[in-house]
Amino acid sequence: MKPRLLELDRRHVWHPYTQASSAREPLLIERASGSRLYDSDGKSYIDANSSWYCAVLGHDHPRLVAALRDQLERLPHVALAGITHEPAVLLAEALVQKAPGELSRVFYSDDGSTAIESALKLCVQYWHQNGKPERRRFVALDSAFHGETLGATAVSGVPVFRRPFASVVLDCVHLPPELDGPERAFSALEALLERDAARIAAVVLEPVVQAAGGMRIYDPALVRAARELTRRHDVFLIVDEVFTGFGRTGPYWALEHAGVEPDLLCLAKGLGGGLLPFAATLATERLYEGFLGAPERTFFYGHTFCGNPLGARVALELLRVYEDERVIEQAEPKAQRIARAFSRFGELPGVERARSLGMVAALDLTAEGYLGTLGKAVYAEALRRGAYLRPLGDTIYVTPPINIPDPDLDELLEIVGASVQHALEQARP
Repeated sequence: MKPRLLELDRRHVWHPYTQASSAREPLLIERASGSRLYDSDGKSYIDANSSWYCAVLGHDHPRLVAALRDQLERLPHVALAGITHEPAVLLAEALVQKAPGELSRVFYSDDGSTAIESALKLCVQYWHQNGKPERRRFVALDSAFHGETLGATAVSGVPVFRRPFASVVLDCVHLPPELDGPERAFSALEALLERDAARIAAVVLEPVVQAAGGMRIYDPALVRAARELTRRHDVFLIVDEVFTGFGRTGPYWALEHAGVEPDLLCLAKGLGGGLLPFAATLATERLYEGFLGAPERTFFYGHTFCGNPLGARVALELLRVYEDERVIEQAEPKAQRIARAFSRFGELPGVERARSLGMVAALDLTAEGYLGTLGKAVYAEALRRGAYLRPLGDTIYVTPPINIPDPDLDELLEIVGASVQHALEQARP
């Protein structure tokens, strides 16, 4: 069966982020459990990136699976237009209680891109129908990544993702790189808002860590500065916690590093527990009230499966598991192990900029970014040793499940170090 499936894959499946003309044969995964994937030959691989960051509690947490099974037998799906249901209502209450600041409304969607798209549209329409229609420009960080719909692409700054669509996306100003500290980006934002706030709808930030942009960790002072400036100029602040939420950077929300409150908070990935796509955009009462009144002020936007009962039930159970199992507290010593290991990796000849924050760690092998090739050698060696360690070009990183067992974490870190060292040695003349 395996040869036939792989042959059919080659004929018909278009894989994401993959150059088919040079890609290696994909893994044929049959099942997943905890922090591990199992292929058709029975070999296991530690899932070093939580399957693109969503399996925050591993792949089959028993309480999430039980919640999904129970909900499936009751109410798998129903539209949220003119209808409501218990999981969506209770989840909205729980998210508002857990969220920072004065966020009081929850708009559901499907994934990180649509959570961002919802926030962008909310801002543009709010200003359009509340006396400032000229406010339709956005501001984001250089090397930011906020998703893949056209709106989300507009506020993303990774050139290789954005360049083909630059002529058809929303107007967005990208601030200078902030790798050497927040001062340059902060100064650029301050000058931009002083000059052009009357045309800006919102500033969009991934707090503290830019994920797909290269796992760039930056000073929380930039987030605080952005909040202060946006308040001063009455510009909305959209915070993208799609990657950073649910303890990925240490605290429950990465915003806690900066101690700020946003106008809109975008959630996805971990919210669905790795079982289902599910997303939410949380907004303030001010934004919500800006859509009340005449029929044409309605937010005419929604997705077929927005707020679906299955996803909402799983997400609600995920929040409860975090509390009951003290997931954030249990992750602290794991984060320390990761930090110590990547500090050692940073001493290897050929490694640039090793860094870590919470359950995120990364190192660079070159400055070539997504188009670098050395990362592929690390990926291949890690697979051979038993870890799915898919890099961002020449950026090698780990974002394992928050609750990864210590033996699996130690094995993963050992594989990372050995694979990096092997690739660097093979590349030397």
